[in-house]
Amino acid sequence: MKTKLTALLGIQYPVIQGGMAWVSEANLTAAVSNAGGAGIIATGGRPTEWVREEIRKARSLTDKPFGVNIMLMAPNKDEIVEVVCEEKVAFVTLGAGNPVPFFEKLKSAGIKVIPVVPNVKLAKRVEAAGADAVVIEGMEAGGHIGTLTTMALLTNVIPEMNIPVIAAGGIADGRGIAAALLMGASGVQMGSRFLLAEECALHPNAKKRIIEAVDTDSIVTGYSRGHGVRGLRNRMTEKYLELERAGAPQDELDKLAIGTNRLAAIEGDIENGLVQVGQSLHPLKEIKPTRAIMDELMSQTREALAGAARLAAMLA
Repeated sequence: MKTKLTALLGIQYPVIQGGMAWVSEANLTAAVSNAGGAGIIATGGRPTEWVREEIRKARSLTDKPFGVNIMLMAPNKDEIVEVVCEEKVAFVTLGAGNPVPFFEKLKSAGIKVIPVVPNVKLAKRVEAAGADAVVIEGMEAGGHIGTLTTMALLTNVIPEMNIPVIAAGGIADGRGIAAALLMGASGVQMGSRFLLAEECALHPNAKKRIIEAVDTDSIVTGYSRGHGVRGLRNRMTEKYLELERAGAPQDELDKLAIGTNRLAAIEGDIENGLVQVGQSLHPLKEIKPTRAIMDELMSQTREALAGAARLAAMLA
């Protein structure tokens, strides 16, 4: 399956794995790349030397392209950029800050730069500054979210861009991939689907909770304060939302929320931690090897695109 994204990154399928804090490590990254997509190591909350070690570990597990996600709010972001340039990974995704000041250094090292953007204005800005592609992530995604839906971003951003656009947020099966491609995207970024990969380090308790979840279990905390986070409803989110609605001070909310991602993802506390996962929950029902997930996604995508072609012929 050839698109602008597969040509840009030298990958078989137009799928990149989301950079999910605490669980996007070398094993998952390499597994996604070996399966034909592009894996990504997440650096949020990680020491600089850990990033170097994971890059080298991933390289020992795959000879395919993979990337690194750099969270620009991280205090060690400059050091991580240095490591990424020294290790010469294939590409980076950048979010939670202004990526433009890092473009020259990264591109000089031969690294493709792919910022995550929330609207047309910023998409056009990073394109003009030299971005190789952009990820547009809708509020259906797990973790920190913006204010626009994936469909709205696809509708608004794609006609304005010349570089490849990668759709993210709520895409959990091949139908979603096909829809994004038909809208004009060059590929998709998927995080939640790979949480149930055998190679993913997410705690078994959290994987089980995702499998058991229904659509209405998806909840957003902090949205009224301008920094929403999507995950699964539990004891912690109920307490947080109660305080948020009551107008509690932000520092009180922060105290409750800080560390809850790691608490669920690594320690397995799914009531006091937050299982960060996207809104499309019903396709997430089985733990499988990454290659089996990718094969299933591509089969579904081909089937959906063939159905679209048949429908187009009927409407001709």
